[in-house]
Amino acid sequence: MRLSPTILIIAALFVFSSCSKQDTVNISEFTVPKLTPSGDENYLNNGSDYVYDQDKLRTYNLLLPKSSLTELDQDPTAEEYVEGALVFEGDTISPVGIRYKGSIGAWVGCVSGIDVFNPSGTKTCTKLSMKVKINWKGRDEKFFKLKKLQFHSMNSDPSQMHERLGYWLFREMGVPAPRSVHAKLNINGAYIGLFALTEQIDNRFIKENYDDDKGNLYKEIWPLNPDGVPYSDQEYKDALKTNEDDNPSIDLIKNLGQGIADAGLSSAKDVVEQFLDIDEIMSYSAVDRTIRHDDGPFHWYCSDNECINHNYYWYEEPNEEKLHLIAWDLDNAFANIINNANPITPIADEWGETSNNCAPFQHLLAVQWSASCDKLTATWASYSDKYEEKTLQLINGPMSEASVNEMLDAWQNQIKEATREASDLNDDAISIEVWESKVIQLKEQLEYARNN
Repeated sequence: MRLSPTILIIAALFVFSSCSKQDTVNISEFTVPKLTPSGDENYLNNGSDYVYDQDKLRTYNLLLPKSSLTELDQDPTAEEYVEGALVFEGDTISPVGIRYKGSIGAWVGCVSGIDVFNPSGTKTCTKLSMKVKINWKGRDEKFFKLKKLQFHSMNSDPSQMHERLGYWLFREMGVPAPRSVHAKLNINGAYIGLFALTEQIDNRFIKENYDDDKGNLYKEIWPLNPDGVPYSDQEYKDALKTNEDDNPSIDLIKNLGQGIADAGLSSAKDVVEQFLDIDEIMSYSAVDRTIRHDDGPFHWYCSDNECINHNYYWYEEPNEEKLHLIAWDLDNAFANIINNANPITPIADEWGETSNNCAPFQHLLAVQWSASCDKLTATWASYSDKYEEKTLQLINGPMSEASVNEMLDAWQNQIKEATREASDLNDDAISIEVWESKVIQLKEQLEYARNN
């Protein structure tokens, strides 16, 4: 629906963020309107390429009742939706669901609780990652074919480039990955700052990237557990993000795990090539290791005699009987290329190496388990020639100095004024000088990666 005068007044008068230098205006409650679109709205008649246009920096406006925003701010880690409205380029989509989102790292320094491993308390940062649920309470209409929007705060990435660049490199290497662009976000009339608007990995993402879109999508479960055997059927089903209500077969991912568990190294390659596209998985591995996505699937964190990895998805193509690994959560990528800048995420081993006789070991501030103690990863690492080929393809192609610096320069120009505006308005926003220095540092990290 087109933006009405009533909504414009609400947007102009609403309470602004308490972490801002902007003025605060107090008004009474309002009821989130229930609007029926006319059918000619732009968001109903264009696809998702409009949202993820790399040449555009767009602005999104969220409107919430004062009490609802207070509810979110009192306990962001609850990740509970409240009802609000989304205003975008003159169209109002209302109601929608709105909440904060994040894993442990997203809350560090941004909530009042002092236990970083058990985050709690009230919101203390201007920016927190947010999710907007367009398909709120059964809404049929989508937003440029999207059911959800994810605004990632980039609080742990002062270059503001990690997500956008990392996913772009995966895609340029032929590995399906989310699209990501920068976006400006206003809440109740106040400019909150610059975010990474990153594509949700869901059944719509599957339709966009794979010919066969009826298969299972899993989040953060590996074909083998650290004991070298598949997980239980129920554990695979608990990890489903599609088909979860249909009691689907989980045979494909389990058969991959069982096949690797039963195989020696030479026959393990046959199993890998049966269930995976070897060019794709070697491209994935080359990008992941070159950009040091150390908080991804090759980092096994250990605690209380249990080791797990995270920040990835698997998709099964049933007709092809192939599985595909999908990268997720790249905000900490790139940071450890020259040195271990993050005391939690760094992977101790080089690709294919193992430590401590495959027992968990302390590295910096965390206990980890070597990825190549997992037979599946060890099998991938045995494709040394293919891995080297893909790494050279990456550093001489999309990550070459000419290619990647041209892209970074274009994005930097695109977001410079938005970064300056956030710094002028919000006390905890990154300064333009620090941001520019971090982009230079990122280029230095890329240069180091190309030569080492």
